[in-house]
Amino acid sequence: MADPDRYRDHGLLAMRVGLGVMFVSHGWPKLAGGAAQWAKLGKSMKYLGIDFAPEIWGFMAGISELAGGILLALGLLFRPACLALLGTMIVAAMSHLGRGQPLVQASHAIEAGIVFFALFFVGPGAYALDARRGK
Repeated sequence: MADPDRYRDHGLLAMRVGLGVMFVSHGWPKLAGGAAQWAKLGKSMKYLGIDFAPEIWGFMAGISELAGGILLALGLLFRPACLALLGTMIVAAMSHLGRGQPLVQASHAIEAGIVFFALFFVGPGAYALDARRGK
């Protein structure tokens, strides 16, 4: 480890793939749950003052986690994926806090949001499809 920067791209790859797989595993059940699940999930938007079309918002949360997780892992359309996942984590955190749950209940969403915010600026690293496309 004489030159820690030498392994930076390896670390970014591990983080992208690990987080991506986990968010795919969060998103798939939300999508597979159908309209009733989407409506239940989409009602979380009320904590941001949005109370229409909960099925659409819930569907978008599931898509954000599933597709965002895949894109994150691949390093493809990386920054838009980070923004979509960050937005979903903001809503999740607001939902926990809006229901009066303690900060520890919202901590997963907050921590993931911080990671997506930071990754947006850092980028996907050299081992990403975006890097191969010259982005």
